Amino acid sequence: MDQQKLVKDCLKGKLQAQRELYELFAKEMLGVCYRYTRSIKDAEDVLQEGFVKVFRNLAQYKNEGELGAWVRRIMVNTALNFLKRNRKYQQEMYFTQEYLHPVADDDPAVKIQAKELADLIRQLPHGYQVIFNLHAVEGYSHVEIGELLGISDGTSRSQYARARNLLITWIENFSSHKKKEKYAGK
Repeated sequence: MDQQKLVKDCLKGKLQAQRELYELFAKEMLGVCYRYTRSIKDAEDVLQEGFVKVFRNLAQYKNEGELGAWVRRIMVNTALNFLKRNRKYQQEMYFTQEYLHPVADDDPAVKIQAKELADLIRQLPHGYQVIFNLHAVEGYSHVEIGELLGISDGTSRSQYARARNLLITWIENFSSHKKKEKYAGK
């Protein structure tokens, strides 16, 4: 079924179309939600809340751009609102205005699997993780991130730089460890 017809059928209240829309995007969007939360349970809560918003606001989708991108934006905003509402995330979302030296432009020449990189990103302090995901994964500008999180774009830049520095260090250490294992015959 093409997505335009799927949207029209959802707007007509057809349950099968709504189920298809959910199934089309649920797995990918759960991954998006999980990038912003600390547990799969929280990610599932965000996913459900996000799909409620998708169906409630589907009439606003004007078939301009990809439907998946529109759904993703709703999920990201829902995840950010979830983080702001929940105490266990509020302390971790504290952003400082401290000065940070610029990050070098050269990336480490390292082979790392996508899952290993995702695991490293999840180990970042939560505030760094959120900004890293918004900028590097979702493609938001620092100005947009600042508006979404209620921080300055400079704070977003510095938090992103800190996250990037930590990841570079961890990746270099990860790579060194893998090389040692390889030479040790493990």
